Amino acid sequence: MIYLFQSGAPSQIDLFDHKPAVAKWHGQELPDEVRNGQRLTTMTAKQDRLPLKSSPFRFERAGSSGATFSELLPYHQGAAEQLCVIHSMHTEAINHDPGITFFQTGSQIAGRPSIGAWLSYGLGTSNENLPAFMVLLSRGTGRPNAQPLYDRLWSSGFLPTDHQGVKLRSTGDPVLFLGTPAGITKSQRRRFLDDLAELNRQNFARVLDPEITTRIAQYEMAYRMQTSVPELTDISDEPQHVLDMYGPEVQQRGSYANNCLMARRMAERGVRFVQLFHIGWDQHNHLVDHHTKQCRDTDQASAALVHDLAQHGLLEDTLVVWGGEFGRTVYSQGTLDDPSSGRDHHPRCFTMWRRPPRDHLRKNRRFFL
Repeated sequence: MIYLFQSGAPSQIDLFDHKPAVAKWHGQELPDEVRNGQRLTTMTAKQDRLPLKSSPFRFERAGSSGATFSELLPYHQGAAEQLCVIHSMHTEAINHDPGITFFQTGSQIAGRPSIGAWLSYGLGTSNENLPAFMVLLSRGTGRPNAQPLYDRLWSSGFLPTDHQGVKLRSTGDPVLFLGTPAGITKSQRRRFLDDLAELNRQNFARVLDPEITTRIAQYEMAYRMQTSVPELTDISDEPQHVLDMYGPEVQQRGSYANNCLMARRMAERGVRFVQLFHIGWDQHNHLVDHHTKQCRDTDQASAALVHDLAQHGLLEDTLVVWGGEFGRTVYSQGTLDDPSSGRDHHPRCFTMWRRPPRDHLRKNRRFFL
């Protein structure tokens, strides 16, 4: 599974869920029977008016399903035949931290294992040289200083810690503390780890703490990753046409495009669960400018990932999911038609898409179309 998490909540009304009738009601007050007592955040609860705001972007239908896509997503339009777009998503959380925590762990309260940790625990790994669960972060150009993300979002919770996500860094060493210290040969490192493992096994025999055996496994994984991670992150073997497909930022470590390419390379090497987080989708203001930039960050690379997985035969058994923690309101936050206006949080109806494994798609073709 590859989970392209768009942190901050993309506006479904401006990207996927075309609402042509709202154009007729643009500027009118949100009817009470529509809101029906739903909670508002403190950012608009005291706003004098809640005027309906139509999308400023054009929409087009694409694919045999006739799914609608904003003009901000031309590459999604080209991949429409591959996507199942779901408009009926809903959640309970109305603020970011509980919303993101819920989508990663199934609970709004921090502390439970993340989805990737559960998959690692339940399904194991198919590559002993890489973790079963890997995480990549990128910062959007729309709102680069938006809500931070915490390591607990890819935590193993109460599961053994060898199931937690391993984050690849965008600068310096991709993973900290993998390198052999200066003056130590590889064979010396191997003997050191063997002796350390024996001490840990003796300690486990005394105290029976399962985290000790987990620690042994993590040391061994780190030793193997000294070779596997540099090979994974070196994209010099990628054909130029593949790099071009992801866009000009694919060579920039830590960019969304580079992370999408890394996701395909991880899937190719048997990594069970790959989690991408792209920060910057929280457009309470300057929605037109910021969403345009966020889509410029993500549109081409997201579609390229689906095409690339297909070309490598990986869509047979890979689930790809795209989406955030909730959606955005149909009414305007801020003065209507002001270029600095935006949309508030809306948990009751938003959009995500997924690319099911190909076999599943064939068996359920009528549903997805």
